[in-house]
Amino acid sequence: MAVRIRLLRMGKVRNPQYRIVVADSRTKRDGKAIEYIGVYHPKEDPSVIKVKSDRVQYWLGVGAQPSEPVQRLLEKTGDWQKFKGLPAPEPLKVAPPKADRRARYEAEAQAAAGLAEPATPPAKSTRKKAQPAKAATAEPAAEQTEEQAGAGAEQQG
Repeated sequence: MAVRIRLLRMGKVRNPQYRIVVADSRTKRDGKAIEYIGVYHPKEDPSVIKVKSDRVQYWLGVGAQPSEPVQRLLEKTGDWQKFKGLPAPEPLKVAPPKADRRARYEAEAQAAAGLAEPATPPAKSTRKKAQPAKAATAEPAAEQTEEQAGAGAEQQG
């Protein structure tokens, strides 16, 4: 029996999520699997690749052949180099931890109540001080043109 390590597609339309599985090569892409050994979410930033390294090493050791996409994933995680005895690749990028919503909410609530300083200073105004003076002188000219336009319309009508 030929055993392959390949991707089993999960998820929605235009949002693929894959499981890395060990399956008989004759089964369907999304058919029955022998064992689930990892996950791959390509749409995340950075992509999520989680693999059970010990199980991958076992299946590669007993002769399971990875598909090309799985081999590329195993090269990124370092499992393929470990199996072949090559030097390890650079570490994977990891997403930064998300900020705690509750802590951020409480800090903003205290800042709104005036109990604490706001975490970020308010945005500074980018308008220059000279602009309001120019706008005040420009308004009478605009009014005159409207009055002249209105008088011209009455004469035509």
